[in-house]
Amino acid sequence: MSNPPSRLRNILGHLIGGNPQPQGPSAAQDEYTHTHHIHQLSPTFFLERAAAIEPDAEAIYHVTANGRILRRSYIEFADRARGLAYYLIKHGYKRVGVLAPNTPAFLESIYGIVAGGGVIVPVNYRLKQEDIAYIFDFAEVDAIVVDAEYVHLLDLYKKDHARTPVIIDNDTDATEGELSGPFDDAVLEGLNYDIQNGAKGWAGLPQVVNEDDMLAIPFTSGTTSKPKGVVYTHRGAYLAALANVIESGLNYHKGRCKYLWTLPMFHAIGWTFPWSVVAVRGTNVCLRKIDYPLIWRLLKQEGITHFNAAPTVNTLLCASPEAAALPDPVRVTVAASPPTAHLFEQMTKLNLHPVHVYGLTETYGPITKGYHLPHWDGLPDHEKFALMARQGHGFITSLPVRVCKPELAEQGRLVDVARDGKEIGEIMFLGNICAKEYYKDPEATRKLFAGGAMHSGDLAVWHADGSIQIQDRAKDIIISGGENISSVALESMLVEHPDVLEAGVVAVADSHWGERPKAYITVKEGKQMDGQSLIDWAKHQSSISKFMVPREVEVVKELPKTSTGKIKKNVLREWAKTGARE
Repeated sequence: MSNPPSRLRNILGHLIGGNPQPQGPSAAQDEYTHTHHIHQLSPTFFLERAAAIEPDAEAIYHVTANGRILRRSYIEFADRARGLAYYLIKHGYKRVGVLAPNTPAFLESIYGIVAGGGVIVPVNYRLKQEDIAYIFDFAEVDAIVVDAEYVHLLDLYKKDHARTPVIIDNDTDATEGELSGPFDDAVLEGLNYDIQNGAKGWAGLPQVVNEDDMLAIPFTSGTTSKPKGVVYTHRGAYLAALANVIESGLNYHKGRCKYLWTLPMFHAIGWTFPWSVVAVRGTNVCLRKIDYPLIWRLLKQEGITHFNAAPTVNTLLCASPEAAALPDPVRVTVAASPPTAHLFEQMTKLNLHPVHVYGLTETYGPITKGYHLPHWDGLPDHEKFALMARQGHGFITSLPVRVCKPELAEQGRLVDVARDGKEIGEIMFLGNICAKEYYKDPEATRKLFAGGAMHSGDLAVWHADGSIQIQDRAKDIIISGGENISSVALESMLVEHPDVLEAGVVAVADSHWGERPKAYITVKEGKQMDGQSLIDWAKHQSSISKFMVPREVEVVKELPKTSTGKIKKNVLREWAKTGARE
């Protein structure tokens, strides 16, 4: 039996996720007794493991920038990531930016940068040059991997950082010769460097000393302020990746999963799925951009089993002329903004089965799931899909999600709302897959964790069964004549009209009620309608409460969206205020 001090150290190790160092005369014995069963967690290990188990398994399928189909095995994937790691070690690059679409080079960078002892700084290639320059400067990158199509986006950054090396990926099917490029050259240089120094392979790369160390700095969208850098750790990424394997069912079926990269890899490191897919030795089917006809071709011909996408992407996918019910089920992890029951019904008819999750960049992507319970299948469709549209319960590697009274959290107290499906509070998180902090921003970190839990900024109710359901972002709730109107709930009901494709609702000023809702809608292809006809339908044929019915509905060609498919409410508010359009 261990003595009291060593038992305390063991408990401490479980609490903080690290290895407390033994002290005193029994240190050597304690080191053997209490640390031999622990290793430092890091998701980079998944690639080395996959290549050792199934070296010839297909790891990557990709249509390249030069229009060729590229296939890579796990041993090729692992060798290239390892080559990049040794290249970065040779040149001393520790903080590496990535500016690229969903390409094999991005995947290889996610593994190679960390395997080389570095930190990944992914950036959204749809941002303005000013934002890209700010992120790379703020994160203090000392090298950048960039896709050839987006090199020009570094022009502003290079004015003040001319000496920062840029490693260009041409995204072709060639690894040597004229069609290859600097990225491929870097991989080969790194592999040769390893050979020249004893051919140590993976064993010669830096080992993770502390799993709580920084692994990546993805940035928030920054729609109303400067983007914030979110610090991901090895431990958090490892546990989030394993949770996604379980919660999205990546290993639930016979054979190997084929995961389609519709979600941007730059967004929260692809919700950790670059690690999740490799953990189960699945195939990464990469996409340079969202192309609905191509997506449907891949769904029908390439045996896709899984993909992740925001509700707006799924809405447009279901409305695509190529849409047709698939012969085999595809699991679709849905997040980024609250989906509607109507969307889930449409998807299910096409054999696209929703896995409804919810989370933030600050939670490594998904952290809750709406678990489909067996008795739901006996309910009417409308009730079943409404239950599926709830945000659900905390992930298996996290702690239970809570809905708390935000004004008390600011005072240092976490007080839950009633589980009655009515009282509104703020969603809050605790546990393994909360990010460590905001990079170089202690004040924002303090606000994020005020009261001892991570604030989401999302308002929700808590149901009697323990599941949560988002009502709105705190800034998007509409207070009209003393009534709280959820823009999310109103949008969900408006899209039930058979001709409406998407809806976005914001508050506008009202001299009598203080605020009232205004809706912007898009119409399905081949359909025509005006705003008044939707208002009449909402008043007389829908389930929308009378006080929620908007007095203004504007039909637009397209709703403004973020790179991850969320409707830009700040832009809609500006439209409503000024009447101007981007």
